[in-house]
Amino acid sequence: MNQAIDYYAILPEMILSGTILLVLVVDVFLRQKRKWLAMPLAFVGVLATLIATLTLIGEERSTFDGMFVVDAFAVLFKVFFLSVALIVLMVSLRYFRDGRFYQGEYYFLLLTSFLGCMLMPSSRDLLMLFISLELVSAPGFLIAAFRKADPRSNEAGIKFFLIGVLSTAVMLYGMSLVFGVTGSLNLSEIGQALSGTLPDGQEPLVLTAILFIVTGFAFKVSAVPFQFWAPDTYEGAPVPVAAFLATASKAAGFAGLLQVMFVAFPNQHEFWAPIFAALSIATMTIGNFIALQQRQVVRLLAYSSIAQAGYMLLPFALVSADAGLNQDAFAAAVTYILIYAIMTLGAFAVVIAMTRESRGLLIADFAGLGRRAPVLAVAMTVFMVSLAGIPPTGGFWAKFLVFKVAIEHGGIGVLLAVVMLVNSVVSLSYYLAVPKQMLFVEPEFDRPMRSPVLVTAVTVLTTVAIVAVGVWPELLAHFPPLSTLVGR
Repeated sequence: MNQAIDYYAILPEMILSGTILLVLVVDVFLRQKRKWLAMPLAFVGVLATLIATLTLIGEERSTFDGMFVVDAFAVLFKVFFLSVALIVLMVSLRYFRDGRFYQGEYYFLLLTSFLGCMLMPSSRDLLMLFISLELVSAPGFLIAAFRKADPRSNEAGIKFFLIGVLSTAVMLYGMSLVFGVTGSLNLSEIGQALSGTLPDGQEPLVLTAILFIVTGFAFKVSAVPFQFWAPDTYEGAPVPVAAFLATASKAAGFAGLLQVMFVAFPNQHEFWAPIFAALSIATMTIGNFIALQQRQVVRLLAYSSIAQAGYMLLPFALVSADAGLNQDAFAAAVTYILIYAIMTLGAFAVVIAMTRESRGLLIADFAGLGRRAPVLAVAMTVFMVSLAGIPPTGGFWAKFLVFKVAIEHGGIGVLLAVVMLVNSVVSLSYYLAVPKQMLFVEPEFDRPMRSPVLVTAVTVLTTVAIVAVGVWPELLAHFPPLSTLVGR
């Protein structure tokens, strides 16, 4: 066992860890009126972490005896997670400052979750994956219930915690079975051990373990039938926390799932690919059809997040013995995750701006927003159109890449593509309901709506990003294929 530690490989995580401790300590010495200063401190720390991560581009490093790996896949997701962290911090400042929350504790817990997100794409060991996943989830249980005086927030935290603990137990049991059969926790070594013919009695054990691990990750990404925690948790949690759970937390789950299925269990694809096909169909269909009934925007975005998870699960169902097709499926999944996060973050930013005008955040409360806040209305329209997959937006290209890979796969891929197309048409009804209210319904009040500067900046930035990717898809398209784990 190599005991040497590559400190350069873990430099971003060390900087972020230092920032977390600094935020916690500095908050103790700040007066109540200056507690908000924890946010600029956290922002600078995350920015420094991002700069350190960018220096790792092109590096191939490994430390902790192969448990922690830095490669193109890890760097891509780390840059993504840190970018999301900066955006979530920006939209959190006024929300938590005006709401009289415990700001220092919030930023401490939020950054701790992002530390877990940072560790996830570098975790090439089942134990490391488990620690990373729980580091993402455990602080999330607390910040979901941060509005202690609101019963809905308490319910959100309890549901998230109870279902999270259950899924963790199931996943951990599956990991223990894999270790018992292979004698290793390293993903590559597990893949090699399971590539040959297994002794009698061990194959059913391995397949059971895979089923348990997939079940655990299905909760993390809110796939049907493990999605029932998401709508209530999103609605009850502070809106910036809901934005975090819908983007970074979900993406962390997918980053772990990509590594486990494509590195540790590629030879068992004939068993788990049909499972993902069923999960994908059920998730996108149920998510979309229940979203049709929603009248509250955060719940609508929650069910939208569930439906979008179904689209992201589709490439997993296309895995076969064809390495080239597997690389395309992997790239399509990564591309969809990245684009989905941008448009969802933008949508939540507009919702955060609306919290000062409406406590209920009903779709009807967006009436006439085009007259009262044209910038926010245009941005929200772009996000809804992009989530529906209408060109020329980034959401269209995300769906197109998945659809293209499914058609090229043939067989079950064609069926999945048709189901995806039908669901995309169904989703138009609820995605366009919000722009309809903003642009074609008269407002109850004619006074202009003021949005916090940082929130407006986030909406503009994400709008430009979504339109830019829609018009020039090559801006993002070449990154995922370079970061593939297929064949490693």
